[in-house]
Amino acid sequence: MAAPTQFAYRTSKAIGVVDAAPVYQPLTGFTRYFAWASAERVTVSDASVGQVITTLPAENVFELGFSPLGSFIITWQRPSKDDKGDAIKNLKVWTVLEGQTPGLEADEHTVVGRFVQKSQTGWNLQYTFDERYCARVVTNEIQFYRSEDLGTVWNKLRVEGVSDFAVSPGKNHSIAVFVPERKGQPAAVKVYNVPEFDGPVCQKNFFKGDKVQLKWNSEGTTLIVLAQTEVDKSGKSYYGETTLYLLSANGGFDSRIELDKDGPIHDVTWSPNSKEFGVVYGYMPAKTTLFDTRAKATHSFALGPRNTILFSPHGRFVLVAGFGNLAGQMDIYDLEKNYQKICTIEASNASVCEWSPDGRHILTATTSPRLRVDNGVRIWHTSGGLMYNENFQELYHVTWRPQGPATHPLGDPLHPVPTPHASALEYLGTVKTPSKPAGAYRPPGARGQITPLAFKREDEGGAAYVSNGSLSLGIGVNGFGKPRKREVPGAELAPEDGNGTAAGAAVDGDEQLSKAALKNKKKRESKKAKDAADKATGLTPALDKPLPASMSSHSRSPERRDRRGHERNRSRGFAEPRPQSRSDHRDVRRGHDQQPNHSKTPPASKSNGVPPSQTSEEPAPEVTVTSPGSVGTPQDKKTRALLKKLRAIDDLKMRRAGGEKLEGTQIKKMDTEDEVRKELEALGWSE
Repeated sequence: MAAPTQFAYRTSKAIGVVDAAPVYQPLTGFTRYFAWASAERVTVSDASVGQVITTLPAENVFELGFSPLGSFIITWQRPSKDDKGDAIKNLKVWTVLEGQTPGLEADEHTVVGRFVQKSQTGWNLQYTFDERYCARVVTNEIQFYRSEDLGTVWNKLRVEGVSDFAVSPGKNHSIAVFVPERKGQPAAVKVYNVPEFDGPVCQKNFFKGDKVQLKWNSEGTTLIVLAQTEVDKSGKSYYGETTLYLLSANGGFDSRIELDKDGPIHDVTWSPNSKEFGVVYGYMPAKTTLFDTRAKATHSFALGPRNTILFSPHGRFVLVAGFGNLAGQMDIYDLEKNYQKICTIEASNASVCEWSPDGRHILTATTSPRLRVDNGVRIWHTSGGLMYNENFQELYHVTWRPQGPATHPLGDPLHPVPTPHASALEYLGTVKTPSKPAGAYRPPGARGQITPLAFKREDEGGAAYVSNGSLSLGIGVNGFGKPRKREVPGAELAPEDGNGTAAGAAVDGDEQLSKAALKNKKKRESKKAKDAADKATGLTPALDKPLPASMSSHSRSPERRDRRGHERNRSRGFAEPRPQSRSDHRDVRRGHDQQPNHSKTPPASKSNGVPPSQTSEEPAPEVTVTSPGSVGTPQDKKTRALLKKLRAIDDLKMRRAGGEKLEGTQIKKMDTEDEVRKELEALGWSE
């Protein structure tokens, strides 16, 4: 039986190791050595027996690491000065003792080397795969040491302005160094063979390179250079500009990798077979493409909101996911079966994602301080099922036990599917399945219509995003950022003339209007025709002064009159409307009395010099225009308010019966049902 996989975790109160598939039990051992730092010391344990083998007297250690074969342990402490003002050597390299060494006392430990390391970035030494040499960067040079003697510099690589380097992991000892742009000179990446430092084997010069990521393949034969600038001078992005280069360790090939989609490079990683690598690039939805060692594209996956790509340890599967501000979906593809998609896993809020050493499981975790809630570890099977779940309080770090692919033969990773742990079944029992898929919100005016291409993602058939190189809020692209102009809702856009104005803004035919616009137009025309007819027959009061507000409100329905009154009161600080006085009633009645007699013929012209109002001595009949239901008694208003409150209480009761959790104010509102019904009975209302 193969050795079980393990993972370690660190929380605010504990450090532990868990035996993963298939047992999922806590353990005290980890890899060959497992070390952790506290405020007083560094403790090292042996995974084979699960016991503490040594402690190092190093206080306040902030960084901790092992050499590739586990022979040395490196610690980094915060920079400080001694009493004389000299910098203390805060970077120390210790030998890992597997018991008491002859010639040393019980509490004595071997410190191989001490260095002053001010920056926490790139603090650790870089070892060759066999631990024969190690290197560190200082001003304008790379210093090499023999691992057993760190007190003497073995060799130096002098490079003016060097800021970063990477030692190859392969059997051939190579080193890549980076020199950023300076005084108008381009940036450069140079590859040297150790210890032949007379000249670089391969070199690539380029602009737009403030910082880089140097990524060797596992054999140490090819190097990927991901260059990035702090500022994008073209104005296309807030986060700088990224470019990708490929160099061979023997100097036989170097090239820039051409990408067929505009936008930033989100992630790039090598396959364990060292023969291909994957790149996620472009504006969202991003594109994922596999390349060979000659920078030729071999396969492209479907577009989607993705920014991470990870190959399984055996190179059989590839994981393409979207984390960070994306939804956390993970797509698993089988590279040996014509890039067939196996499944999609929903891992929302995941901040850590790693393949297990056996190539059958995937670990995702939500850690602090990125998220301080819902911290925990979940392990998924390659087929998509959840195998293990454990929640933690403030989980800071989690990682797999380093093991080589030879330790876990792959076999058939998809069959049989293992039985999930009880914690996974318990978690799946608490997850609510959505009743229906939630789609994007569409305003009422856009419902039932075809979505414009500018509002669709590219992977959904929409138009590709094109940046115009401007970060201002001017005229944009893809339908966004255009200046607003007056348009008829639902009507087709009018063609613009040379001055930029709409030609023929008036709509001649009703066939261009939507249903709602056509309905409103008919209402307006009907109202105009009615007003014209009333004016022709003399029903419109001819007053010398405008009617009072109370009179004009009778021509409106109760709903519109209440709504306009509410808006007026709100704008005036919720002031109560002035009650209508008796003088206003008399003015209204007087205005009706001044109306002409509708049974008579129209009055004569003013040729005799006498106004028409003085030629007739007969009193005009009273004409009162009212709307049905426009006036209600205070008792009716109170009854309607109580009925509305009763309907709200019934709705809350139905929501609680459906299992919804109500707030305290809603429960108190339900308790007033009896009082509301008593008030209705007192007003004479009955069901």
